[in-house]
Order: sequence, then C-alpha cells, then structure tokens
Amino acid sequence: MIKSILISVLMLNTAVMADDPTYRLFATNERDNTLSVINSQTLKVEETINIGLRPRGIGFSTDRKLLYVVASNENKIVVVDPKTLEIIKKIDTGEEPETFAVNPKNGYLVTSSEYDGEAVFIDPQANEKVAIVKVGIEPEGAAVSPDGQYALVSSESSNLVHIIETDTYEVIANIVVAARPRGLSFGRDGKFAYVASEIGREVSMISMETLKVVKKSPIAVEDAKPMAIVVSPDNRYLYISMGRANSVAMMDAKTLDMIANIGVGERVWGMAISRDGKYLYSADGISGTISVIDTDKKQRINSIKVGSYPWGVALDD
Repeated sequence: MIKSILISVLMLNTAVMADDPTYRLFATNERDNTLSVINSQTLKVEETINIGLRPRGIGFSTDRKLLYVVASNENKIVVVDPKTLEIIKKIDTGEEPETFAVNPKNGYLVTSSEYDGEAVFIDPQANEKVAIVKVGIEPEGAAVSPDGQYALVSSESSNLVHIIETDTYEVIANIVVAARPRGLSFGRDGKFAYVASEIGREVSMISMETLKVVKKSPIAVEDAKPMAIVVSPDNRYLYISMGRANSVAMMDAKTLDMIANIGVGERVWGMAISRDGKYLYSADGISGTISVIDTDKKQRINSIKVGSYPWGVALDD
C-alpha cells in the first residue's frame, strides 16, 4: 500500500515537473534564419537553432507545450518543442505570412496571406486550412479574443481592421483606422481591442460591444513607426514598439495617455511580457539584441546579443 502511494506521488511530481515552464526566451532572427534560445533568468543564449527561411512571428499553443514560428519565405509555421528544442513539423499557411494568433477555445491558428488578401484559419494538429476569408489589401496583424469568439486582422494598405466571427468565418465589421495598421492586441477581459498604425502614428481602441473605434490617440514620438502592441497582464497598460524611434511607448490602456517612452535598441519590432508584468522584452532588429525592460522602473536594464535582425520574441514562463 505504502509502495503504491509512493509510486503515485512520484508520478504526480513527474507530471507537474513536465508541465513546468522552461523559463526560456525565444527570439526569431530574420536575416540568418535562426531561433535564439535564451535563459531568461541568466539572460544567456543557450542555443541557436536553424529554424527556416525568414523567421518572424512567434508564439505558443494554448497549452504552451508547442512553440510556433513563422517561416515567411517558406509559407510555413514551424512547430518546435520548447523543452527539447526539436522541430516537430511544419504547417502550411497562405502566401507570405508574417505573424499569427492562436484561438484559446480550439487551438486553431489565424494568419494572413499578404499577397492574396486573405485571413487563413488553420487546424495545426491536422495541418489543415479550415477556412480562408477574403479581407483587404496586404493583411498583416492578427489577434483572437480571449473567449475565442472573434478574430481580428489588420490590412495595412486598406487601413482597415476586419472582425471575423470564428464560428461562421464571416466578416461582421470592417473598421477604418489610421494609415497602415499593423499590431493588434486584445485587453485581458476582451472588452476592447487595440491597433497600432505605423504611418498614421496612432493607437486606436475598438469596443467589442459596438464594433467601433471609441478612442484614439496620436503617438507624439519623433521618427515613430508604431508596430507591435502588448497589453499588461493587469490590463492597465499598453506597450507599443516604435520601430525607427528605437523606443517602446507605455500608455494608459483606458485613456491612451502616454506614460513613458523607454529607449531600447535600434529598429524595435516584436515584444513579449512576463506573466507577472514586471519585465518586457523587445526585439531590436538593427542592433541584433533583445532588450530587457523593467516595467516598474520604466527603463531598459539589460540587452542580450542574438542573431541577425531579431524580429519576434516569446517567453515561456
């Protein structure tokens, strides 16, 4: 009896350990086709993996057991085991994908086919396209609501955000925003979505109740080309990468007032935030670094040298 209990406890402990995060930070390096694997506690690069042609967007499956990496010039999403770093398979996408979002309800991926003007919905387990939805010109950004009900896609040359119902795959709204919308993100409660417009230098807040822009704010940062947008875990702040301005803007998520503009490396693109919201990580393309930002201090506290032109970053914590 005692032996059985001990075996059960050991099995339980093993299962818990298997689900523990790796505390690795992953960065896609667009120019040298690699993935940098970083220990987020020591801030040292553990390994560099050949991942595919022009890797950009990066993120995790809903259970965080798989890492997805967009290989744009292969029209694939590469699936990686974040623990063993083994490449498991490659998923077919549309033409020239850049980034993607994961539906938390069913695990499906939504990505954009920039050349074809389509949003592509993919079952990653079956490696099957379950729906293709016509959208605007040069679609790029993607986000899925926390309840999985809506997918958002930004079309940068149409200046539109398309809202798609994930049950029917129908476009239920086309929302005009400032020029060249790129990054999209939902608030943690799903009531609002946010979009960063690169040429228009503006952030827009979209009500998911009315499906309209309810607030917008200009980005008064010299040389800014807003791109990625991240919402803090407590839903209080927005972080927007400023591209050529070499900084990350911190804004109030309710008022869209600017709180701080935090200097990072050159040509900042993708970002990731820790689960406790204490640290923000940015991919600084020209610098070839990942910046580490202390969000309480509102300043960069470290930088990590990675590969050539890091584009995206994801944290397994």
